Amino acid sequence: MMNRRQLVCATGAALFTHIPGAFAATYDLIIRGGRVIDPSAGLDATRDVAISGGRIVAVEASIAGDATETIDARGKIVAPGLIDIHTHAGRSKEGPPMCLQDGVTAWVDAGSGGADNIDAVAAIARGAPQMGRCLVNIARTGVVTPSGELHDLSAANVALARGAIERNRDVVVGVKARLSDNVAGANDLEALRRAQEAAGPFNLPVMIHVGQNYSPLRALLALLKRGDIVTHIYAPGKNGILDDKGVLFADVMAARRRGVIFDFGNGVSDHFDWDTVEKATRQGLWPDTFSTDWSTASRTTGVVDLPNVMSKFLLFGMPLSQIIACATVNAARCFPAFDDRGTLNVGAPADVAIMELREGTFEFVDNYKGMRSGHQRLFPSETVLAGKRVAHA
Repeated sequence: MMNRRQLVCATGAALFTHIPGAFAATYDLIIRGGRVIDPSAGLDATRDVAISGGRIVAVEASIAGDATETIDARGKIVAPGLIDIHTHAGRSKEGPPMCLQDGVTAWVDAGSGGADNIDAVAAIARGAPQMGRCLVNIARTGVVTPSGELHDLSAANVALARGAIERNRDVVVGVKARLSDNVAGANDLEALRRAQEAAGPFNLPVMIHVGQNYSPLRALLALLKRGDIVTHIYAPGKNGILDDKGVLFADVMAARRRGVIFDFGNGVSDHFDWDTVEKATRQGLWPDTFSTDWSTASRTTGVVDLPNVMSKFLLFGMPLSQIIACATVNAARCFPAFDDRGTLNVGAPADVAIMELREGTFEFVDNYKGMRSGHQRLFPSETVLAGKRVAHA
């Protein structure tokens, strides 16, 4: 099997054999004059992007030739299609098209469904306009609110979870365990052990939702392997990433060094506050990935969309290229299914997010109704999926 670099290069070479010449070329689409930020290639410059056959065929300062369609991206950011690794877009067929309007060209439903109901979530992922994938909840019920799905450990049935993975192997990319106190209580460590047991035969990662856990975070981290994901990393309260003096636990950075991935996971309740983000980032804990914990109701909450969530870290001085990396190439590296995504390299699938970075005064909210003002915010402008311009809803 070819790796990511071999696949992109081979596909790019094949594409160019069908282009008659640089100056006579006719493309399906050219995105002209945008600020192309592609962290996978270390690129941040004004460029044109040419697309043919659903693939990126050129990224150059100026591309000659005609195109069936042109997008004027002057004054806008042109980035790889955004990847949101923690959503609940699989709960309804309306979800994926809404995400697509926000520039999200690939998403993961993070545990909406367990063994009893994952088939319905998987069906939505298969039928989505963009790439959709799923994490199986270790609880057979999937997410249960507000009472929580893991207070009764019998719900965490390893055999049933493995069966759910097996019959949906084309779209299932991992296992999810929600381990906050209100979901699992004192069962958190055993639930995580069972999630690992379910994922093991398939060599899949486990994503854990943390925040106000019953068990100390270091005990949870000790059960994670390379490639596992911790979401809601800035959740305040007991047994989080900070001690009672606001100092980052050494176990957190140690887990990162051995390959555990730390995801923002905005959400709406008890998942982050500004104070925790500020203290943790000052001590070097920046997110590896951004995600929204998105649902179809998110437009009316502090989430809004993935570009809005990304914008919150402009408040803390995170470089824009690093912010975009967290929603593109870094997210793509979490799951082999996205191996050729998160990049504008020649030969890659032509999934593109075009955004505006507007200047002004913008209000951002945490999960505790805390408000902070910023002077920049990213807004979705256009989405290109598989080389086709997505119509505005």
